[in-house]
Amino acid sequence: MIVATARLVLSLPGNDSLKGKRKVVRSVLDRARHKFNAALAEVDAMDEHRRVVLGAAVVSNDARHANAMIDAIIEFVATASEAVLVDRRMELVHLGELDDG
Repeated sequence: MIVATARLVLSLPGNDSLKGKRKVVRSVLDRARHKFNAALAEVDAMDEHRRVVLGAAVVSNDARHANAMIDAIIEFVATASEAVLVDRRMELVHLGELDDG
């Protein structure tokens, strides 16, 4: 099993309220979840109105597929709104078989 994760930091230049930030975040998360059937959430900087930190995760039995999914999610988030992607970190974790005994 392969678990691919990403931490995305976005900037919201010109945004002046948490209400405006929430609107952008909700839109991006809802569309990305629907398009990719992946787990996404706002994970940090909740009270900063010009900074968004998102987490994304996918599970697969193939590392190339998991990597491609995370790459596609990053590309989507980077282009899905007026938010500017300023940092991204990815990690692929290979989890082996569990011994039953």
